[in-house]
Amino acid sequence: MDTSQLDIMVLGGGPAGAATALGLVQLGYRVGLATESRPFAAMEGISQRVIDGLRGAGLHRALATLPEASSRQVTWNGSSSSANQETLVDRQRFDLAILEDLRQGGVEVFEARVSSIKEDEDGWSLSLQNNGQNHQLTGRFMVEARGRSAPAMGITKTKGPDTLSLLQYWQGPCKKPFSAVESFEEGWAWMAAGKDGRRYLQLTLDAKSIELPSKAELPRFCEARFRHLKQAVPFIEDAVATDQVLARTSASVLYSEVIGKNWIRVGDAAMAVDPLSGNGIFQALSSALIAPAVVNSLLKDSGVVEIAQQFYQDRVSTLFYRFARIGRDFYKMETGWANQAFWQLRSAWPDSQEVHATVEPGSWRIEHRPVVDQGMIRMVEVLVTPDQPLGIWHLQGIELASVMKVLAALPDNPTGELERVLGFSRQQAEQVYRWVQSQDFF
Repeated sequence: MDTSQLDIMVLGGGPAGAATALGLVQLGYRVGLATESRPFAAMEGISQRVIDGLRGAGLHRALATLPEASSRQVTWNGSSSSANQETLVDRQRFDLAILEDLRQGGVEVFEARVSSIKEDEDGWSLSLQNNGQNHQLTGRFMVEARGRSAPAMGITKTKGPDTLSLLQYWQGPCKKPFSAVESFEEGWAWMAAGKDGRRYLQLTLDAKSIELPSKAELPRFCEARFRHLKQAVPFIEDAVATDQVLARTSASVLYSEVIGKNWIRVGDAAMAVDPLSGNGIFQALSSALIAPAVVNSLLKDSGVVEIAQQFYQDRVSTLFYRFARIGRDFYKMETGWANQAFWQLRSAWPDSQEVHATVEPGSWRIEHRPVVDQGMIRMVEVLVTPDQPLGIWHLQGIELASVMKVLAALPDNPTGELERVLGFSRQQAEQVYRWVQSQDFF
């Protein structure tokens, strides 16, 4: 059996695994990534914020596969809007381009199935299989990035309402890409048309309350619901439904442990959010982009191990609950079926806490907290507020703790004092002071 000796092994070649792997290579590690090709066709809608994140991660070839942003129609709570846009991603093509980004970025890519994982005193050993060929990877550290399919490994998790997504493929003539969202009694639907004529129509339902037919009848079950949706008309009026329906769980999930001494979970393997948010790739990147600095700190500085672990655990948990509450508030906006199980459960989960905590004058403080700095985790002074309990270090390159210390004295000429004490230009001083004023800190 061939063996590859690595520093770090990444399992999963989606955006989260790729961003983590590329970041670790840039920090000087020998990184191998094992991945399997996506077994089904899928399309996903992403925002400009996601595109910016992918660019920051270095996934330029993957970005080159994206079409221009297209219109998205939305019908929610009885009102329709066409003000939104999203970029429709052909995930199979996109994922193949990610592998090219990885290879060009210095990551050793292994397209194979992980058949076994073993931990020993030296780290990890992975067995891979591909077309009858076996390969072994060994390394000191493991990154779990296989999304929702990643094994739990005995770790407990917080889970939102049981949610099921049914994706049905339709085929019609080629047309300009577009997408739509519509709420209905049993849940909501997302629909997208690719330029090749394939239509992706997905129902998201409550897994416990919905009465599903047999597998053979699922295509008719889906088709019947789409034919009752106003926004589905342009997707199905010139198309034919196929007998292929893909069922997937899509409940929100947060693992209670997302990091250990020689392993870390990133992306959907750490937390997965409700697809309603449209933030799937964004939240996956949010953990993946800080993971390289966390891993680097664990491997290079024994003095910050516990700090780095807690930093990462807190970041993942905080992001999860923020995304969950955003989704809850969007579900609350649909009042037409408020008493139906699907809507009742999701408009009350995970709690009643506001997405953004109220910031009263004087409710801020300066504390030492961990941050990502030049590929490591280190402690610095940050601005802590009720809405940002983990702290804010920089605002466009300006350290806020020093700014707040100057302004806490309530000088007669705030911008002039920032210029005098901190050496800011007039433009910098005015810019940061306007932001502070907008936050009602004083």
